[in-house]
Amino acid sequence: MKTPRRQFLATGTTFGMAGLAVGIPGAIGAEPKELGTVEVSPAEDLMREHGVLKRILLVYGEAVRRLDAGEDLPPKPVAVAASIIRSFIEDYHEKLEEDYLFPRFKKANKLVDLTAVLLQQHRAGRRLTDATLRLSAEQAIQSAEERRALSESMRLFVRMDNPHAAREDTVLFPAFHEIVDAKEYGELGEAFERREHELFGKEGFEGIVGRVAAIEKTLGIFDLSQFTAHT
Repeated sequence: MKTPRRQFLATGTTFGMAGLAVGIPGAIGAEPKELGTVEVSPAEDLMREHGVLKRILLVYGEAVRRLDAGEDLPPKPVAVAASIIRSFIEDYHEKLEEDYLFPRFKKANKLVDLTAVLLQQHRAGRRLTDATLRLSAEQAIQSAEERRALSESMRLFVRMDNPHAAREDTVLFPAFHEIVDAKEYGELGEAFERREHELFGKEGFEGIVGRVAAIEKTLGIFDLSQFTAHT
């Protein structure tokens, strides 16, 4: 039986979520525990999902490069990538932030200006995804004007979401642990997990990663070694 993503079986002495949630002082379970399971923290869960986003941004980057160079670009990989952005990032990941994180920061009167900008960027990203989904339709991608518009919608999304995710990873998520107590923090992790499997089935995160990898292979950017710098 497959072990849930947010748990792993420890062999010997394990360290609690402080060891997993790097950069989050005083994380739950900071004391060593005996044999058992250790849960991934809500912050690490969200950061893993940012990993999916970053891989799709690389897909967008390759699609933009091909469009700008006048190279062939099959429409399906772009359409599938945009659909993952819509379902996994916008309708799931960002919805978690909007429902569970932003209101708590507002109540605690912390990072209010930051969360306001992040929410504004969520809304802008959804508009860009609407455009990318529409423009990546097979019958539209052949038009020179719509190819330029598609390139621009993806370019703007990449330009916004790289700093957006970086600011959340380095500022918002570490601070989140400081505004909720240990019990609530653990309960939120379980709520995130339940929601993930409600929306994406038993494979959850792993299934989404597999879909992104398939897009990368289609576009010839899956092999990590090709990005190694040679000096």
